[in-house]
Amino acid sequence: MRYFSVFVAARAKLRAVWLPLLSVLLVAVLPHFSWAQAPKPPTAVRRELGAVRTTAAIHLDADLSEPAWQTAALATNFTERRPVPGRPERHPTEIRLLYDDDAIYVGAVMHDVTPDSIFRELGRRDELGNTDFIGIFFDTYHDGLNGYGFFVTPAGVQLDARYSSGTDQGEDFSWNAVWESRAAVRGTDWVAELRIPYSAIRFSADAVQEWGVNFSRTRKSTNQQFFWNEVQPQVSGFVNQFGVLTGLVDLHPPLRLSLSPYVSGYLNHYPYNESGVKNTTTTFNGGADVKWGLNESFTLDATLVPDFGQVQSDNVVLNLSPFEVRFNENRPFFLEGTELFNKGGLFYSRRVGATPIGYYDAPGRLRPGERLRDNPPTSRLLNATKLSGRTRRGLGIGVFNGLSRPMEATAVDSATGAERGIATAPLTNYNIVVLDQSLKNNSYVTLINTNVLRAGAAYDANVTGGLFRFADKTNTYAINGRATYARRRGRVFASEQPIDDRDGTAWGVEAGKVSGTWQYSLKVQSESRTYNPNDLGLLFNNNSLNINPNFSWNRFQKLGPFNNFFVWTGGWLQALAAPRRFQEAGAYLGFNTTHTRSFTTLEMNADYRPAGERNFFEPRTEPLGRYWLPIPASAGANGFISTDYRKKLALDLNFDVRAHAQRRRRQFDLALTPRYRFSNQFSAKLTTTLAKAFRQEGYFGGPDGAEPLDAPYVGQTLLGTRTLTTVSNTLSATYIFTNRMSLAVRGRHYSSTARYQQFFELLEGGARRETTYARNRDVAFDAFNLDAVYSWWFAPGSEVAVVWKDAIATTRRADRATPLYFDNLANTLNAPQNNSVSVKVLYYLDYARVRRSAVGPG
Repeated sequence: MRYFSVFVAARAKLRAVWLPLLSVLLVAVLPHFSWAQAPKPPTAVRRELGAVRTTAAIHLDADLSEPAWQTAALATNFTERRPVPGRPERHPTEIRLLYDDDAIYVGAVMHDVTPDSIFRELGRRDELGNTDFIGIFFDTYHDGLNGYGFFVTPAGVQLDARYSSGTDQGEDFSWNAVWESRAAVRGTDWVAELRIPYSAIRFSADAVQEWGVNFSRTRKSTNQQFFWNEVQPQVSGFVNQFGVLTGLVDLHPPLRLSLSPYVSGYLNHYPYNESGVKNTTTTFNGGADVKWGLNESFTLDATLVPDFGQVQSDNVVLNLSPFEVRFNENRPFFLEGTELFNKGGLFYSRRVGATPIGYYDAPGRLRPGERLRDNPPTSRLLNATKLSGRTRRGLGIGVFNGLSRPMEATAVDSATGAERGIATAPLTNYNIVVLDQSLKNNSYVTLINTNVLRAGAAYDANVTGGLFRFADKTNTYAINGRATYARRRGRVFASEQPIDDRDGTAWGVEAGKVSGTWQYSLKVQSESRTYNPNDLGLLFNNNSLNINPNFSWNRFQKLGPFNNFFVWTGGWLQALAAPRRFQEAGAYLGFNTTHTRSFTTLEMNADYRPAGERNFFEPRTEPLGRYWLPIPASAGANGFISTDYRKKLALDLNFDVRAHAQRRRRQFDLALTPRYRFSNQFSAKLTTTLAKAFRQEGYFGGPDGAEPLDAPYVGQTLLGTRTLTTVSNTLSATYIFTNRMSLAVRGRHYSSTARYQQFFELLEGGARRETTYARNRDVAFDAFNLDAVYSWWFAPGSEVAVVWKDAIATTRRADRATPLYFDNLANTLNAPQNNSVSVKVLYYLDYARVRRSAVGPG
């Protein structure tokens, strides 16, 4: 059995790199630990705080002189987490906690030296700048895995987050709750007062409860962070390091019911300048978001006739790769409270309301003499709902459902003007079910199922996955893994052809030491040739086998002139799963550190790929494994330098360089971001990126809609050697009027040009044959976006937003693009552009508040 025989050719080259590296690593590591007696991270004492029930009315005014506050227990004597873990705070923090039948109240006093040492830059909601802040954390089910965080700055800016284990985020600031706070600077102190209604969190109906609790303080003048219950950076996990909140008696989860109706209007202009087509159009929309607490644990969230037209524009790029571009999710409904659905990486929310599956086929379905007048690039979402929560026994349940309407393009007969519709997407239902059981020792098991059902004969898709994490009692060692099955049935849309990737599997397992100074792990994962979760997930390529050993040394205390020092090393081995074919292997080494005085952070990574690469996906040929694009051995480095954000002027520099064992073949990517704080209300930053690839080899052709190959070359796997140049500039500026009102402007210009020098036909086994193909297929792509957003939170959970958007995108042959950047920008701005102005009013209605107002006190 020749399980790894395909790697023999690379073994000699790898031995030269791995044996010295492994020898040095073993000599350094073995004296410090062994499998039998590994040093355990120190265990912090779990502190307790008794909550006090009050019947007195608490007025939020950042003044804790009311008698009720003097009855509350005091949480003080915080411990530093960074830059020097374990050091007691010098300037005391004092926090008190009260509760009544409706809410939890937190009063906090942060002592300091002078008023000037209290940093208080204004920001938009959920955005931190150059400011101090405090955080209040609750683990309401006391499972050590899931929690809530509420943050306030001296300027009164609010932030909130959800915490969970086993998700990509861990800390999710996209979650938003409705709560109240006040903050003020009083002499050499700053004071904050919070009211967190029970409708903002979930907890059990037990008569007597204990919650996990913690408090944090960040003192920006010294870049220090403190916690009431010590959070040790060398220990895996965050929520599992909370203290205990006792004394919670007779809490009654309220009826959590809120309605957020909205109305919006749009004025849109695009210079079609065609007969019968309006350049300027107006639309009006209305809908609502609903939150309904079905019981003390579970909440139903629904958006009815949603409107996402005001979200930030995507960063579109010239994509010459065989894989799609991943865009960020900017729609609030798909950002908030999705930590359960994101487990396992099977949910890419941009699939819901995405490009219709028949969008790119519409031009090929035109009849003679027809042209496309309209082809909507996104599907219209009719509604979406989320049901999520966690029982008192730690079982998390999440159900998501979304429905998008049928979509069609409009074809017009050039001679008669007759119109007809071309279906581009059927009525589609998206569904997710998640069961997530929390276990002891920061462990869990999870079952997740995603399902996409399409009307008619178009194919349906179903993916089922299981996840687990098990850690020992000390949370020193852990093993986690996943197993997934994907099933697709039906026909390709608008075709009689049946879907070919009907069944596929994926699996992965990782085990190692997750806490302490020395950490290590071994990860193995694989996706089969027909595994395709992309109807509701995102996987760039399947048919892969990956093996990744990793080692790290973590110095959390001061080391010479540095606050900390982290070093990591490891490697990877990648192959096709079927047929088994070597793809690439390599080793890497990196470090990260922050200077003690300047607070400049530096990270560097280097890697070496001695056997080069076999790119099986760039040729876009089947069957996979017969054709591959050989890439010579290479070495690369990347990293960043980030200066102190406390200064008015701060700089970020990112770089990525790579050189190949082939003459003149290299690439680099540089990004410089200066940011300047004009005042505590006004700040701006500019990100300039320059990327260049010399002698890059890739699939030959332009973007979508490019002319077909000349007749003699049809059927050939034609590739080209090209120089790819990309320049982008993104300018962002924000003016904060108050902690509830802001104006943000973001402009981005992106320009990318691919120029081909020579062409070749790719043959089986990576061989190539030069071709005389000479037609100019160079391509240039430019995009310009401007987003201006005025936002006013006029009441808790209620907002008025005015948004102006300007969008331009042009694709043209590169011989028409000037090499002068500003001339190119001017040409782009003179191209047809889409302008949109919109106004949206969202009003938050909370049942509990409305009921109290109607009934009155008592």
